[in-house]
Amino acid sequence: MQWHTPFGFPDFQPSIRLQDKIFLNGSCFSQHMYRFLKESGYQVAHNTHGILFNPLSIIRSLNDVMENKIYRPEDLFQLNEYWHSWMHHSDFSDLHPENALNKINSSIEAHHHFLKEARILILTLGSAFAYYHLAHGFYVSNNHRAPQQDFRRDLLEVSDIKSGLQQLLDTLHQFNPSLRVIFTISPVRHIREGLIDNNRSKARLIEAVHDLNPIYYFPAYELVMDVLRDYRFYDVDKAHPNYEATAYVWEEFAAHCLHAEDAALREAVEQLFRAARHKPRDTRTNAHQQFIAQQHTLYQSVRQQLPHLLIEEFML
Repeated sequence: MQWHTPFGFPDFQPSIRLQDKIFLNGSCFSQHMYRFLKESGYQVAHNTHGILFNPLSIIRSLNDVMENKIYRPEDLFQLNEYWHSWMHHSDFSDLHPENALNKINSSIEAHHHFLKEARILILTLGSAFAYYHLAHGFYVSNNHRAPQQDFRRDLLEVSDIKSGLQQLLDTLHQFNPSLRVIFTISPVRHIREGLIDNNRSKARLIEAVHDLNPIYYFPAYELVMDVLRDYRFYDVDKAHPNYEATAYVWEEFAAHCLHAEDAALREAVEQLFRAARHKPRDTRTNAHQQFIAQQHTLYQSVRQQLPHLLIEEFML
């Protein structure tokens, strides 16, 4: 008996190798994919400006990276004691402006060099809603809990999303001609916008992305919404996919986008990360010391093939 509606989609060709550097940017769902990729041995970087949801913010953040933009004190503002940037997630905010600027500029500079050498860019769009700051006259990436009346909430037009993303693709190709882009739509439901507006928002993102050329579309949204299609695959907020859901999406991504010949090496790296998270009952036992020795030997063997791999627990 068949319990779900299966659907097929093309493989990403040529598939991603373990030697390829991968940059991820976008919504919180990209963080899950970042973790899976990192713990499979890939060289990854993500979210230069923190978690971003709307296409305009994602485009702006990547342009900052390509330009290696330097943020200055006048680009910050103070609210509720902290110094913030309208273009960044609150992860970059700080009680001291010089600390905030250091975090912002260090991230941009590091990711500028990484993106120049990357072979894969995964963009995860979360919402077509964007917040326009009425006094400043621009769309913000994060409102940092500023008064709601300071903003206008806009549902972006499909044509504007498409033209912005297409221009971004053209600029990326000039910046790094070897870069290949994978688009996906986040399966996280923005229920604070209301279910109807959430669906309108996702529909506009999907329509805009499918009008771009050339791109590869990985259907993370469809895999969760149409294949899993059950609240048991969501967290307690009924908005964010839980671990089982994200793991399923990762398995589909690995099957369709990652090179099959790297599977054994990926599994070895995953084993090392599982071992690093292991909490022993008693570190003094011979069994535990033997376990550590086995993992250390495996780590040294894997690092011969993946010199970039760093797992602190096995670096002694």
